[in-house]
Amino acid sequence: QVALVESGGGLVQAGGSLRLSCAASGSIFRLNAMGWYRQAPGKQRELVASISSGGSTNYADSAKGRFTISRDYAENTVYLQMNSLKPEDTAVYYCNAVVTPRGSGIVGQYWGQGTQVSVSS
Repeated sequence: QVALVESGGGLVQAGGSLRLSCAASGSIFRLNAMGWYRQAPGKQRELVASISSGGSTNYADSAKGRFTISRDYAENTVYLQMNSLKPEDTAVYYCNAVVTPRGSGIVGQYWGQGTQVSVSS
């Protein structure tokens, strides 16, 4: 079993910053790509940023220049530093990880429970 636990969401004024964290734990043989998605009310879930096992990053256009994704390989943790936040960044942010678990070796995609980010104008 694999679990992703997020933290760091909250309420911030426009122009402010937040740092999200997501720690993976459980029966992990290999932690592959990790990423952050978000879902605003009435909208589909969308990719915000991702980082491969080798450290290559990918950002949504809306996140470029403002958000930075990073990971701590020793701690199986991924971070999302969000600066210059805008009201349109308000959403539930979900951590995602592609994991090769111990035992079966069958690669699977796992999700965290989500953390609310609210940006006031």
